[in-house]
Amino acid sequence: MHGRRCGSLLAVFLLTVCAGPLLWGQVSGSPLRPAPRHFPGPGSTPGGSPPSGTFSFGHIARTAGTIFAGTVTRIEPGPATGGTAVATVAITFRVERSLRGAVPAGSLTILEWLGLWSSGQRYKVGDHLLLFLYAPSKLGLTSSVGGAMGQFRLDPMGRILLSDAQLSVFQSDPLVGGRSRIAFKDFAQALRQAVEEQEPE
Repeated sequence: MHGRRCGSLLAVFLLTVCAGPLLWGQVSGSPLRPAPRHFPGPGSTPGGSPPSGTFSFGHIARTAGTIFAGTVTRIEPGPATGGTAVATVAITFRVERSLRGAVPAGSLTILEWLGLWSSGQRYKVGDHLLLFLYAPSKLGLTSSVGGAMGQFRLDPMGRILLSDAQLSVFQSDPLVGGRSRIAFKDFAQALRQAVEEQEPE
């Protein structure tokens, strides 16, 4: 009896010690490393790539609740949220330019579901990005629209860079198709045009 009790306690101890780092996705020093998105949004897959033929720049522009350019300044475990105590990651940005729903020249912290940390979509401190984020869910969580399709890197000149995946998905888009590097003002104009084209008359 005593041996069984000791064996059970040892099993619980090992699960507690070993499972922690796995659940938190490699805590490195202070903040967690990169971060993935919240629950997959419309048209996205767990890996973050939208199904072929279902996405366009206009779709991303109209779906996003928040659009801004900024730099990641902090990544850390976020508070548990909701009645089910959903574990989260808090990512803080220094907002440089706001196109929708963010305060320019301010700080913005978003919460993302920890379960998507291992999806391969990751942030790291210092990332300079333009993001299209879904409006926060009832639990206060968000993610980039279409996973990686809603994340654009910026070069030191502030120009938007399209990844190979984005170039492939948007290749026939009349606004951004075929352009691997776009001036911010041209990108902002394309965004306005994409939204206006779909507004009801």
